[in-house]
Amino acid sequence: MPLALLALAVSAFGIGTTEFVMMGLLPNVADDLGTSVPTAGYLVSAYAIGVVLGAPLLTGLGSRVPRKKMLLLLMALFTVGNLASALAPDFGWLVAGRFLAGLPHGAFFGVGAVVAARLVSEGRQARAVATMFLGLTVANIVGVPAATLLGQHLGWRATFLVVAAIGLAAMAALARLVPRIPVEAHQDVRRELRALGNRQVLLGLLTAVFGFAGVFAVYSYLSAMTTKAMGFGESSVTLVLALFGIGMTLGALAAGPLTDRALRPTLYGSLGALAVVLVAFPFTVHVQWAALAMVVLLGAVGFMTTTPLQMLVMNKAKDAPTLASASNHSAFNLANAGGAWLGGVAIAAGWGWTSPAFVGAVLAVAGLAIAATAGYLDRNGGKPRSRVVAANSARPAPSPARPAFEDGTVAPGGPATHVEPSPPGAPSSPSGV
Repeated sequence: MPLALLALAVSAFGIGTTEFVMMGLLPNVADDLGTSVPTAGYLVSAYAIGVVLGAPLLTGLGSRVPRKKMLLLLMALFTVGNLASALAPDFGWLVAGRFLAGLPHGAFFGVGAVVAARLVSEGRQARAVATMFLGLTVANIVGVPAATLLGQHLGWRATFLVVAAIGLAAMAALARLVPRIPVEAHQDVRRELRALGNRQVLLGLLTAVFGFAGVFAVYSYLSAMTTKAMGFGESSVTLVLALFGIGMTLGALAAGPLTDRALRPTLYGSLGALAVVLVAFPFTVHVQWAALAMVVLLGAVGFMTTTPLQMLVMNKAKDAPTLASASNHSAFNLANAGGAWLGGVAIAAGWGWTSPAFVGAVLAVAGLAIAATAGYLDRNGGKPRSRVVAANSARPAPSPARPAFEDGTVAPGGPATHVEPSPPGAPSSPSGV
């Protein structure tokens, strides 16, 4: 794998750390700024809103900017946002800093996924995208626990100063390791918007909203489940969250080669496995070793959905994949907010601390149903089966096609097979799409 993927992974590590560390620092921030923990929770929402709005907005504004330069600009904005958070004089300014730090999140992953796919040969593109995502998963194992401990001992401002330093290091790595990728002649915002309107792209984004919401319906309340349902002490929360991060990493490692081999089967299988794990979760949570194993499994099958969804929207957007790729991360953050809200509704209704798992299972099944419908429509060109059969039976049988030789001549007896070249910049579709 190219070293440029390491630069993308380091950037993803910084983004993942700042995204999730706030959940562990809410009590510290609330005490320091004289507000309540529920009010401090708006800091999580501010970041998520920044991601949702920033992904399409910044990607559209930067549609004519060379991709390496775009990555550097986005990481610079990320660094400024974290520095502003560290220096915020009051709660309102901290909300603004979190929103600013979230703005480049989706656009960076969207552009970064397109760049990662272009750095490798055909058949290894999903593995390249998954390698970039590894930085995000490792952040949950190392970055978030370490940053939380740092914030608890030296103050939450120190955490954001360190994340800003990671942003600077990521910028240096991007500048040194990522090759210059020129703007394609056809690259413009109108073409990207048309690609975003593709029905398969929209169905892929909808799959992400519902399917990934199943993960966050549980993850958002995993700390509370650790102490109130699993029977562990508060000191074990960091361990449980790290186990979830290990599962995410294992899922990312498996998703890359599986997606390169068969995209849609990997997506269907991961969503189906996610639904099964979520249904089983409440029945195993009271046996501590089984609960820990289920946490790892939940992280693994949940994160296995991200790479096939990312590749699906990029492939279906054809030669204008950047906006669709970035919008996929808006979809993931909508899933974050929606899953957390629905899981909270279940708990508030008195259904128990493990009830979000059943809510998540329903969401995962809904995501699987959307993905399967999209696959059916893709195979049949959007037509009912009866019309497809009738149209196929009315066509005359094609003459056997024969390959052309390198000099352009063909073997006698019929037309040569001709394959249109892929448009410049378009990622190749793996088998199974």
